Amino acid sequence: MILNIAPFSNFLTDRFDRQHTYLRISITERCNLRCTYCMPAEGIDLTPYHKLLSTEEIIRIAQLFVSQGVNKIRLTGGEPTIRKDIVELIGELSKLKPQGLQTIAMTSNGIALKRKLPKLVENGLNLLNISLDTLNPYKFELISRRKGLEKVLETIEQGIALGLRPLKINCVVMRGVNDQEVPDFIELTRNKPIEVRFIEYMPFDGNKWNKNKLVSYRELLNDIRTRYNDVRKLSDDLHNTSKTYYIPGFTGQFGFITSMSDHFCGTCNRLRITADGNLKVCLFGNAEVNLRDLLRENVPDHQLLDIIGAAVKNKRKQHAASSAKNTFLYNKVVSNNMSLFNHSKSHFPRSFRNFLPSFYHQNIINQSLLSLRSSYSTKPIPQNSQLSLFNNIDLNSKSKHDSPSFTHIDPDSGRASMVNISTKHSTYRTATAFGKVHIGRQAFELVRTNTMKKGDVLTTAQIAGIMAAKQTGNIIPLCHPILLSHVSVDLELDEKDNYSVKIISKVECEGKTGVEMEALTAVSVTALTIFDMCKSVGKGMIIGDLKVMEKTGGKSGIWRFPQNQSDNDDNGNNNNL
Repeated sequence: MILNIAPFSNFLTDRFDRQHTYLRISITERCNLRCTYCMPAEGIDLTPYHKLLSTEEIIRIAQLFVSQGVNKIRLTGGEPTIRKDIVELIGELSKLKPQGLQTIAMTSNGIALKRKLPKLVENGLNLLNISLDTLNPYKFELISRRKGLEKVLETIEQGIALGLRPLKINCVVMRGVNDQEVPDFIELTRNKPIEVRFIEYMPFDGNKWNKNKLVSYRELLNDIRTRYNDVRKLSDDLHNTSKTYYIPGFTGQFGFITSMSDHFCGTCNRLRITADGNLKVCLFGNAEVNLRDLLRENVPDHQLLDIIGAAVKNKRKQHAASSAKNTFLYNKVVSNNMSLFNHSKSHFPRSFRNFLPSFYHQNIINQSLLSLRSSYSTKPIPQNSQLSLFNNIDLNSKSKHDSPSFTHIDPDSGRASMVNISTKHSTYRTATAFGKVHIGRQAFELVRTNTMKKGDVLTTAQIAGIMAAKQTGNIIPLCHPILLSHVSVDLELDEKDNYSVKIISKVECEGKTGVEMEALTAVSVTALTIFDMCKSVGKGMIIGDLKVMEKTGGKSGIWRFPQNQSDNDDNGNNNNL
């Protein structure tokens, strides 16, 4: 009996009012199979054991999420049955049921599960998914690079006998590999209380994804309907990832997980914890928050919830799997150097740390910082990325003002004057600024490998840039203080451009004046922070090419940086600071 169900927490509710009640925890990176769609044949580089979550840390994370309204926890891997204390771990999780945990689930390949399954069920496991992509023993070995189909089938039968309802079978369908076996899987539901879920083939690192192997659920459903005259749709739960169907007279049912052709992001209620303790708010996103180091720094629960809540608020409306073969900028929400969260300004570059009030430093770190996207990449910029957009902008754009004037100068006295915006209407406004720092080969390698003596250069610079944007009104004398809606700072290492770090910042607000200065400030302080952290290696760095690339909103509408520098009398070719 559930004794006390906590009210659902705002920390686990994102900007789109999705309440996250489902937590998936990876308890190991190891696997006893080498499925072709999941990992390369040689396996993957494993995280050192001491960097993985301990059982105590897993339980503390589970307790924290259950206290905020999570009612379902699924253990995944790798292969979770490889973990030696899996039975005890399930038992510990079961102790959370009086606090509101309803479902303890596990996803397994079934190879080593049969012997442990009775005890797992006894300790509280009440939902099981088995990954199985073929019913052909030879094809099983081809796909998984291991033998063991018979063991998996025995585990399925045992799960049914133990009363796990419905026992789910996850089948990744790949064209030319196992798509012809779909009818065989459907037949499994004739006399067995199972649910077969056909999963669209998804791209992951190392699986050599090819769109030609993707078989959409609509194609599969049409094929099934040609074989079975009466296929009926079941009503799906709001948060169900599967579109579920059944055939009258069959004991079980089947469904489709349509991550590629018809995403279900709008009702997503899932969060993920990786084996090394990172929180991922989206399977397809690169953004991660390192909870492990926070736990080991003995950060109290209320601060953990602040950080978790900020990450959840940063969850996007939908994932980008439709263009998953693109290389995305690596979104790093929190630096692995968790000392950034300590309430001490000593962890920020000297050039930046002294001009912020201490209360602002503390509140930004704990409340605002993590809700803002910061990212960097050492890979080439994808064609659809924000940075690359500036290679394709409308270069003929002109200002709507025919006769330019200096709005910050009083026309009568000639003295500086703050513009009166009291009569202006609030509009949605954005500004995007660009700049770069040439740091030299030696510093470039240290930054790329994150071995600079002062610490994580890129993450620290991003934090500085974001914080600086919010303080622009305190730095630039005639700028209005603006309540910003969003600030992003993206960085990319470009070895070919004379060992440069390229910086782009986008600032958004709903207000009466533009945010160009905020974007420029973000880029400038980001660049200065990089300079400060790298100057011990060499002081011959160059900060340059600072400019506003685009602004939107307000009376003048959209403006974009012109291609021909001569179009602007005051823009020369030398934009170095």
